Formats: sequence, C-alpha cells, structure tokens
Amino acid sequence: MVQDIDKTITFDPSGDSSDVAAQAIADPTILAALVERLSGDDRRIRQFSASALDMVSETDAGLLVDYVDQLSDALFRPEAQTRWQALETLERLVPRDPANISDAVAGAESCLFDETSGIVCIRAFRFLCVYGATTSRRAERVWPLIDEAIQCYHGDPGFNEMLTSLLVFAGNSSSKKVKKAIVDRMSFDANSGRGGLKHRAGQIIAAAEA
Repeated sequence: MVQDIDKTITFDPSGDSSDVAAQAIADPTILAALVERLSGDDRRIRQFSASALDMVSETDAGLLVDYVDQLSDALFRPEAQTRWQALETLERLVPRDPANISDAVAGAESCLFDETSGIVCIRAFRFLCVYGATTSRRAERVWPLIDEAIQCYHGDPGFNEMLTSLLVFAGNSSSKKVKKAIVDRMSFDANSGRGGLKHRAGQIIAAAEA
C-alpha cells in the first residue's frame, strides 16, 4: 500500500508489494521512493522495497538503469532478502547497461561468500556469470571469484544451481583464457565424478570448447 502523507510517500510493509510495483512502473515518483527506502533504517521497508523493485525489473528493467548505484549499495544490507532481490534486479540490468553495472561486482563478491544465506550466494554467482559473459575483459575480471566459489561450494546443496549458471557462462564467454580455465576446473568432475555432477561437468566443458 502506498500512502501520501504531507507529500512524503510511505509504504506499508504488510501490504502487497506487487501492487506497489505496478504503481511504481506508472509513477516515477513512487519508483524513486522505493529506491530511496533501500537504504532506510527499517529492515521490513527495505525488504518490501527490494521485493517491489525486483518485480519492476521483471516487467521493465530499463526503468531502473539510473539506480544502479543504489541497487549496488543494497548488496551490503544485513538482511538476506534485500541482497538477493537486489542481485536479481541487477542481473536483469546487465543487458541494458553492462558498463555501469561494474560497480556492483564488489557487492556481489561480498554476497558470493555470505555464510548466512545460500540463496544470496547462488544469486551472486548467477549475477557474476551473466555480467562476465558480456565481454572477455569482464569474464577475466570475475573468473577468479567464480572459480573460488566453485571450489568453496563444491558438493553443497546449491552447487548444482551454480553449475547451471556456469554452463551458460561457459557457452557465452568470449575469453579463450577463461574457457580454458573452466575446462581445467571441471575436468576432475567430468572424469571422476558421478551421476548428475559428472554429466553437468561434461556439458560445461563441451560448452567451453564449442
């Protein structure tokens, strides 16, 4: 719910964030207010705002191109929901304006090795794969982080979802250096792994070598 009190927009965190997202798409003032609340003192309002902005980006990511700095800053909020939904929003912005997304990499790195939330780690990994696939230079910038995460989370419950993102990255990366590194990293699982892990590792290698 959005209320206009003395020209100050306030949000009811117990309301429906999808309704507010629809209003924000139609009204840039409400959109800007949501972005501003990402850095507010109220955790519930931050989460509500991140959820609504995630829905906005799903409908029209272009509306948020001018708010990359605020979304990147939201990656340092203490609660997991604000961080993972900001990561999803930033991921959708990559095709729109990848050059300006570079400032989000530091926050994504912090999220990638978050010890409190698996979903934050997975979303950070996916964001870095999508961002890294845009140019060879960006691929080489994020590969050390991706590589470290592969080693860190190998065998964890969310590892298979990370490998799904790695498969896309391997197929889309334009860096021969990174492609070779992906092959080297996944060779052990492709040769000695079992079941789904072995199969997925083989797919990733094939994508990198194509």
